[in-house]
Amino acid sequence: MTVHTQTLAGKKVGKRIKVKMVHVRRIVQVGFVAFAFAIGLRRLIVGGGASGAPSLDAFCPFGAVETLWSWITTGSFLRTTNTANLVILAAVLATALLMGRAFCGWMCPLGAVQEWIARLGSFLTGGNAKKRKKGMIPLELPPVLDKPLRFLKYLVLATIFWASLEAVFPPLREFCPYRILFGLHLETPLAVGVLLAFLAASLLVERFWCKYLCPLGALLSVTNKIAPIRVATDKAICTACGRCGAACPMGIEGRAQDITSLECIRCLDCVDTCARPDAVSLQLGYNQSAEA
Repeated sequence: MTVHTQTLAGKKVGKRIKVKMVHVRRIVQVGFVAFAFAIGLRRLIVGGGASGAPSLDAFCPFGAVETLWSWITTGSFLRTTNTANLVILAAVLATALLMGRAFCGWMCPLGAVQEWIARLGSFLTGGNAKKRKKGMIPLELPPVLDKPLRFLKYLVLATIFWASLEAVFPPLREFCPYRILFGLHLETPLAVGVLLAFLAASLLVERFWCKYLCPLGALLSVTNKIAPIRVATDKAICTACGRCGAACPMGIEGRAQDITSLECIRCLDCVDTCARPDAVSLQLGYNQSAEA
């Protein structure tokens, strides 16, 4: 992967580093997905309780948002949450203040699963990643639907926080695809329905949950505007060919011109797909020359 200030000579070197970063991200994603499944499976085998395994709920950063009011006002946590949620959220926020929504693109197990499902759907319907050919699915919603739906996640965030003021359990608990999928909670028809809806939506629209419903993504999105590590475009080199926008899993319109979009998850697919060395790169700092 190239950095904005780097001066590596030759197109071949730049390409080699970019491909390496793509593989690194995939390895990181596999690690976090495996960790989440391991927690859920251990809980299923060992059981819960004082002498059992901790719940997956305790490893969810958004659980800290849900229990925050109770912790501040009463000193106690909502059931199934604890201090670990606050520590994990603090680490996620620290990462976001440096790199924006990188957690969503690199570390979120739910985001990784959505990405893999979308790739599988594309492959099964004629897509070819090497040739940059898309399959029949996933679909791209028309802007008249896509743009207003993007605001849903902020409504979800506000609604859950409001509900948490009087809650005993985390309000999202029974509807959370992260808990249902990785915690293997399929005991009720509601849980099965949520999981099936999540899988179907992920197959039809890439990162559907991330784009339209994820409250944690809504919370982290504002950090894209202030994080010093960001994807930058050198408009002196960029030809606005549209390749980065076509490759963007979040469907950011005009990706090359919208480098601080609230939707960017720092996956670096735009950096990898760019045909012109250093036109799109990872930058440290707020140097405006790369954007002008």
